[in-house]
Amino acid sequence: MATRSELRVNEKAVRHHSKLNPPSPLGPGTKGLIILVVSFLTGKQILQMSLLIGLAGVPFIQNPAKYRGVIIVRRSNRVAFLLVSLLFSRFARPQVLHKTQPSGKAVQITLGESEVPLYGPWKFTVGDSPVDPTAGQMLWARPDFDDSKWETVDLAPANGRVDVMRLGFSGTVKGWTDRGHRGYFGYAWYRIRVRVTNSNFSSPLALSGPSYVDDAYELFTDGTLLGSFGDFSGRYPKILASRPIFFNLPWTPAALADSPSEHTLAFRVWMASFTGATQPDAGGIHTAPVIGTTGAVSAANHLGWLQLFRAYVSTMVEGSLFLLLAVIAFSLSRFDRSDLVYRWMGTIFLLIFLNSVIIVAEAFGQHLGALTGEFLIDVVVGPLIIGGWAIVWWIWFRLEHDWVPKAVALLTLAYMLSAAIGESFLYPYVSIHAAQWFSWSSIAVKLALFGLMLFIVLWGIRRRSAGAWLVLPAVLLLMIGRFGFELQQLHIAVRYMIFGVRIGLSQISSLLMMVVLFILLFRRLRQSIQRQQELALDVKQAQEVQRVLLPETVRLPGLSIESDYRPAREVGGDFFQVIPNTQDGSVLIVVGDVAGKGLQAGMLVAMIVGTIRTATETSVEPINVLNALNRRLFGRGGANATCIALSIESTGEVTLVNAGGVPPYLNGKELPLEGAFPLGMIAAPEFTVSHLKLGQGDSLMLISDGITEARNEEGELFGFGRVSALLQKRVSAAVLASEAQSFGQEDDISAVTITCA
Repeated sequence: MATRSELRVNEKAVRHHSKLNPPSPLGPGTKGLIILVVSFLTGKQILQMSLLIGLAGVPFIQNPAKYRGVIIVRRSNRVAFLLVSLLFSRFARPQVLHKTQPSGKAVQITLGESEVPLYGPWKFTVGDSPVDPTAGQMLWARPDFDDSKWETVDLAPANGRVDVMRLGFSGTVKGWTDRGHRGYFGYAWYRIRVRVTNSNFSSPLALSGPSYVDDAYELFTDGTLLGSFGDFSGRYPKILASRPIFFNLPWTPAALADSPSEHTLAFRVWMASFTGATQPDAGGIHTAPVIGTTGAVSAANHLGWLQLFRAYVSTMVEGSLFLLLAVIAFSLSRFDRSDLVYRWMGTIFLLIFLNSVIIVAEAFGQHLGALTGEFLIDVVVGPLIIGGWAIVWWIWFRLEHDWVPKAVALLTLAYMLSAAIGESFLYPYVSIHAAQWFSWSSIAVKLALFGLMLFIVLWGIRRRSAGAWLVLPAVLLLMIGRFGFELQQLHIAVRYMIFGVRIGLSQISSLLMMVVLFILLFRRLRQSIQRQQELALDVKQAQEVQRVLLPETVRLPGLSIESDYRPAREVGGDFFQVIPNTQDGSVLIVVGDVAGKGLQAGMLVAMIVGTIRTATETSVEPINVLNALNRRLFGRGGANATCIALSIESTGEVTLVNAGGVPPYLNGKELPLEGAFPLGMIAAPEFTVSHLKLGQGDSLMLISDGITEARNEEGELFGFGRVSALLQKRVSAAVLASEAQSFGQEDDISAVTITCA
């Protein structure tokens, strides 16, 4: 039967774990174990190694390098020896020795000013403890409870390394789902009895809880609740992401001074259904708790937080880079507001940044529970990111498939629903058996969503130029990053430690995708700038054409015609033409306003002016000209215009035909005109015809609705009243247009003044 093992730790020791299997006894004639000599110097490096002198055949310890400063030698009656001392640097760390005890026996611990891991053996069982109705204690936490029929669990990692965070690397032990309890979630208990011996230390004792546990736990010492990781006040415990945490033990050095003291530690562990559905080998404690003096445990706890920061620093960097990309994308949208791809990309970059914020808040914060964080990541943000990328590439390639956004929205909603059920977020409303089916369904829906994305990209590459193939690597990298969990289920490494920093496969793919996206954005920006330059040239040419079409000042015998035109954009939609008749000395004036603004309206103006010029070759009668314009505009899908045409004879007689235009002003007073349909509304409209006569000094003002509909910051219209007040003062067309523009221009402004000399 194995004897108790002693665990001794030097005062300067920090956290370190390893196992020691003592060498087998030597042959007969061995008389005693000599000494263990460890030299601890303050020099810089190893200074020397002494001689080993002995007779042939002396047995020596097997594999001495395993003990890093510990040498055990036995002497026989035939052997004389001299033991070598090993010299370490001043920073060499002493070793902690451990030996597993038979089940049911207390673990002997001799403590100095240091700490030691509690590898076991632990007693384990699933289920929850009944409560003593008299004392109100949980029976399974009491030191006198018989746990001999429970399972025995060893928390020592197989490779000798301990993972200090929930990182998914080697060095942790597998959970209860890999120990014959697959599919179980809920409560489970771990118990261990320890015997602590005071080895000349005066500091209080503390215990560092398991740094990797699924998902929350309560710690009991000798039947008394000492503390918890997670909130157990509700119906179901609120769980947090695994992190370093320590508890002060009530075992004082004075109580341990006289004789070894035996105590019982019990962990009541809770695992949520979500964890078992989303993580391989889940369930219970994965790293051993550590017991020691408060100073040593606190130092190890501080080291654990530093390692936790290093583990998530890559996530912080990734989030910061995507936030920067979001700023760049939204900034690029200012160069080309018509291209929605920049805003969509900026929104997705913000979602990826939000995803990183949730991960970091879940890892370090106290308010965001692990279940809430995982729900936001897996059910809300993750599907939106994938669906958003599908829309981005649909806009990127300017595809005309109108069914694509609907299909993306449907698949995204299906992915959200299947992920919520498949990851057991809706338990107990949905059974675990149904959740497993939906878990597979969520993978199928995600594959369908990526399949649709690949279809969009490949179809776009086929239609676009050769440079469009650069989109394909970005999509493939996105797929790799978003299938990290499925790859982990296939036992493919998805996380790596590089210089102490955790780097995940998704982060590597994200960084590579950033490079590709930066190249794509730069290429698209260059193309957008080129298109804008071409458009600016087109607009400039359209402005030149419009200046030719719209005369500023015309002088005819007996008439003075002055105009002022101020488009709301580079190219406007107002028009007027002055066509004199050399045969009888009359003049035809046509003033109008097409629906809309900008370049499209300007092109419609060019067509109208051409129609007016063509129509006047056969007739200069105002009603004939308007009928010709109506025939040209009708049936052109919303191409319509308001217009007034008038003919002024040499005698001053005026024939005015109205097609929905603003009534003109004669000497500052509005002329009464009957209403009429604008041009292009119906096939055969009836225009209103009016007659008047201009005398010497009379002034007739024609204006567009852009003057009366000018609006200031308070929403007040310029209105007909202000127009009448200004025209009573006999202001020019330029003054009236300036007043309306300064009041608040929203539409094209034009004014034409006809003065009879």
